[in-house]
Amino acid sequence: MRVVIADDAVLLREGLVRLVEENGHTVVAAVGDGPSLVSAIAGHKPDVSIVDVRMPPSHTDEGLRAAVEARGLVPGTPILVLSQYVEVSYADDLLADRLGAVGYLLKDRVSQVAEFLDGLRRVAGGGTVLDPEVVSQLLVRRRRDDPLRALTPREREVLGLMAEGMSNNAIARKMVVTDGAVEKHVRNIFTKLNLHQDEEQHRRVMAVLAYLQG
Repeated sequence: MRVVIADDAVLLREGLVRLVEENGHTVVAAVGDGPSLVSAIAGHKPDVSIVDVRMPPSHTDEGLRAAVEARGLVPGTPILVLSQYVEVSYADDLLADRLGAVGYLLKDRVSQVAEFLDGLRRVAGGGTVLDPEVVSQLLVRRRRDDPLRALTPREREVLGLMAEGMSNNAIARKMVVTDGAVEKHVRNIFTKLNLHQDEEQHRRVMAVLAYLQG
């Protein structure tokens, strides 16, 4: 994969460059601020970009806003955002265009190399990967008019794992059930959320978006 990395912390940025390149991928640009990120994505059109939420000058959400701007210029460009803390609204912003190919992980996940690289590949492939901590907070903030109220507890569990970016097969292993059982749950989720017959990946993105906006 061709990768852009954006982080203003030099040590972390160089660490990510080394991690990515040692695993057979190419870093086409490594930058430390939002405008440089937008330029790098527009110029290189990478397979995926790794972006720190907080960058200069205010170190609040410049990285996120630059990522959203870049997706406006290069629609659907895959973005994996790294954050020190959980902020559910960041995930909302990333998924707002409904194109998928986004991820939001806590920086701690980088130390779990295999898991981090797997998430990076899934985002590059058009998937949606949310940190388990983000998913946990989503469960806490459900609205009274929650569109997911029609789902059974088991279906909610499956949808939560879908939000983490898991495939049906991975969900089956996690829940210790058959692939067929998971496929049935996923079909029920699509039906109850009125996600009609469409390309499978798109429906998964829409289901995750409904989960986020509940």
